[in-house]
Amino acid sequence: MSYEFGRYLKIRSAYGAGWSPDGHRVSFLTDITGVPQVWEVPAGGGWPDQLTFHEERVTGARYSPVEERLLYSVDAGGNERMQLFLLDGGEERDLTRDPGSIHYSGGFSPDGRRVAYTATRRNGTDFDVYVQDLDGGDGEPGEPGLVWEVAGYHTVADWGPDGSFLIVSRHRSNLDNDLYLLDLATGKPRLLTPHEGSARSLGVNVTPEAGSLYLATDQDGDFLRLARLDLSTLDLEYLTPDDHDVESVELSRDGRYLVAARNVEGYSDFMLFSGRGRRMPTPETPTGIIGGFSFSPDSRRLAFTLTGPDRNPDVWVLDLPAGEPRRLTRSSTAGIPRSTFRRPGVVRYPSFDGLQIPALFYEPQGRDAPVVVSVHGGPESQSRPLFAPVTQYLLDRGYAVFAPNVRGSTGYGKRYTHLDDVRLRMDSVKDLACGAEWLRERGHERIAVMGGSYGGFMVLAALTEYPELWSAGVDIVGIANLVTFLENTGSYRRALREAEYGSLERDREFLESISPIHKADLIQAPLLVIHGKNDPRVPVDEAEQIVEKVRATGGAVEYLLYKDEGHGLAKLKNRLDAYPRITAFLDRHLKPENDVENGIRYHVKS
Repeated sequence: MSYEFGRYLKIRSAYGAGWSPDGHRVSFLTDITGVPQVWEVPAGGGWPDQLTFHEERVTGARYSPVEERLLYSVDAGGNERMQLFLLDGGEERDLTRDPGSIHYSGGFSPDGRRVAYTATRRNGTDFDVYVQDLDGGDGEPGEPGLVWEVAGYHTVADWGPDGSFLIVSRHRSNLDNDLYLLDLATGKPRLLTPHEGSARSLGVNVTPEAGSLYLATDQDGDFLRLARLDLSTLDLEYLTPDDHDVESVELSRDGRYLVAARNVEGYSDFMLFSGRGRRMPTPETPTGIIGGFSFSPDSRRLAFTLTGPDRNPDVWVLDLPAGEPRRLTRSSTAGIPRSTFRRPGVVRYPSFDGLQIPALFYEPQGRDAPVVVSVHGGPESQSRPLFAPVTQYLLDRGYAVFAPNVRGSTGYGKRYTHLDDVRLRMDSVKDLACGAEWLRERGHERIAVMGGSYGGFMVLAALTEYPELWSAGVDIVGIANLVTFLENTGSYRRALREAEYGSLERDREFLESISPIHKADLIQAPLLVIHGKNDPRVPVDEAEQIVEKVRATGGAVEYLLYKDEGHGLAKLKNRLDAYPRITAFLDRHLKPENDVENGIRYHVKS
């Protein structure tokens, strides 16, 4: 039995677990109302209650460690200018009250009296560090307190256990950051991770005695390894080998347990340690991707999010150290049997220089099925075997879905991730073309390419560099012109992205030479372009440029513009409009029984 696309898009998810201070309830985010909101459920299981009721998405939420207070983030229309709200006794309070600025939460202090965050309040570009008292008098929160005025992009990684310091991450790029210990009494930062070249440090947890940090870092190797950083000597002790990325790390509040997850061919390898870093027997968990770890206040239970290609995201709870994991939330599959969801094969294919490119290959019945090549964004990201309703629907419709992790993807070591930097950019597009040729050798003649954000750039680059390979292209919030993208993206993001793409000052001519906008006349395949008007990352002008250029050269292009969206489609009503249109577009151009329609359509959703 087949199901309409709308059913697949109504499959729910639950994620982002956090414990109430008494350990009796677990908060989580779910999109059951159409946009993610905060809900909570009894820790032993039961009926969930909705806690927030915004028209816009909630992007993160955490309970105070000591009181019935919840801190969460909301933006407006996908503009990513996050505001922090406090839910206190059922009353919502806007803590930041600055809708023109971006605020990234750093969570509650250990005593629950303060919150930390970074924000662009000073000049709209630099993320300074703030600490705000929650009880400033008259029952109202205090004013934001600037504790570190500093240029650049920063996030708060953790609080010191006595609330006297913060661990702050300074990001040079998505693959390179430094950690600082910021003394709140003196305002002086201390560099904790001096290094040469690029190195990432993430998943920071300060130990209860404040003598060290647990984290994942690739400072001395090719992969992110679980490590203990001594705060007095800055020496690193590694607890996992240099063979797979450790991507999630969490230490219980009392330091009794440490958990981590490694990325092995896209799936999670769950690991349990004592608080001293000794590996312990690890309870078995279902196969999939595990993250969002959160310990109960008494450290006896661990909540986490689990998803997989045939399992929509849900919150699970595990009794430590050796209990059986149990599913706490039960997100609906919209009446579609789980048994119909397909898992991918993990394959590798040779590229132009002999490099083996990993990919996920979802195949329906029939080896000659039309294929949608799904390209991830980032580019510092990875196509992983998580639950994807769009992929499952396409499989049900008789499409194969091929998700390559071209050079530049994460998950395969630092060296692999840097193989597409700046002047090597088009080598990753060659990887995409080699993937299409590999598919043709297997009998797949009709191939579309689809991707979002940087994946949208890859779509347009593939269509212009290798036009003969593709039957159709779907560009979602993609980059058409790397020069105008860097000129117009959010001011705080430009330096981060120039480390990956090249700088306007040094590399403008090269960036112009590889930008699809200048080769739009070479596009042969029909193109569908989708964008959100409020996109702060890839401004809507990128979509309008390529639509206008393809139209001027006589190409076939359709355009969907959503006025209340940003970088992607967050609202259910817009997904219900866009994705059936994507499928109809693919059907017209990839199914042999359909006549290919040429022409231009322009569709605006309010």
